[in-house]
Amino acid sequence: MTTSAPVLLLAPRINETGLQLRTAAGRRGLRAHTATSWQAPPELLDTTVHLYGGPLFGDAVGREFGLGLLEPAADWLTRLPRDLTGRRVSCTTLAEARRLRHPAFVKPPVDKLFAARVYPDGGALPGPELLDGDTPALVSEVVRFAVEYRLFVLDGEVRSGSRYAIDGDLSVAPLDQAPGGQAADALAFAGDVLAASSAAAPLPSAVVVDIGRTDEGSWAVVEANAAWASGGYAADPDAVLDVVLRSGGPAAQLPAADRPFLRDLPDVVR
Repeated sequence: MTTSAPVLLLAPRINETGLQLRTAAGRRGLRAHTATSWQAPPELLDTTVHLYGGPLFGDAVGREFGLGLLEPAADWLTRLPRDLTGRRVSCTTLAEARRLRHPAFVKPPVDKLFAARVYPDGGALPGPELLDGDTPALVSEVVRFAVEYRLFVLDGEVRSGSRYAIDGDLSVAPLDQAPGGQAADALAFAGDVLAASSAAAPLPSAVVVDIGRTDEGSWAVVEANAAWASGGYAADPDAVLDVVLRSGGPAAQLPAADRPFLRDLPDVVR
C-alpha cells in the first residue's frame, strides 16, 4: 500500500537526460529522487515509483518497487517488412553469429552485453570465454546512415524526437529543426513504421524508435529501445517524461496489451 505521492527514481549515475527529467518532473509537481546506491532507497518502498536509469539499475530495484519495465521484443526488427528496415535482419545466437564469414552489423537485442558495431566476420565477436553461445544476437546487413533520429512514442504516436547522429558521429539537434523538410519526412516514415508495428510487429505503448536516412536517401528503421533506459538528446523533456513514466512505472497500472513487453526482472538477494 502506497502512502505518498509518486516519485521519479533516477539512477545513481545521473546523465543529462536524467537532469532534464528531474527538472520536468518538478515543473508538474512530481517528486524526483536520485538514488545514492544500486539498491532500492528504503524510504521509497511504500511509494509509487517510476524509474529512469539503465538496465542494471532497473534489474536491481525493479521487483522491490513492483515495476513494469517495458521493452520491445528482441526480434522486433525481424518482423518488419524489408522496405522499412532497408536490410535483412535476423535474430539468432552468438554461437551462430560467430560462424559468419563476411562483414555484418551485430548487436545484442536488449542489454548491452557486447559492442554493437560492424564486425568483419564472426571471429571478431566476443568469444565463449566472455559470453555464452546462447546469448541472443541481432545480425543485419551493413547499412550506412547519413542521419539518425530518436523518436519517443506513446500510444502509437510520436510525442517528440531528436537527431542524434550524422554519418555515425554524435550530432544532436531537435527534430523540428531538421533541414529541408527532413522532419516531415521522418514523421511520415515513422507513421509507416508504427502502422506496420500495430499489425505484424507490436511495440509496447511507451517506447523509443530510432530511424535514419541512408546514404542512398531512403529511410529505414535503426532499432527500438526501452524508453526508461534511453537518452533523450534534444527531444522535449516534458514529452520524454510522459513516455518514461509509462514505460518505467508500476506494473499494476499497465494495460493488458503491454504485458508481453515486460522485462523479466531478477530476484535480487541482498
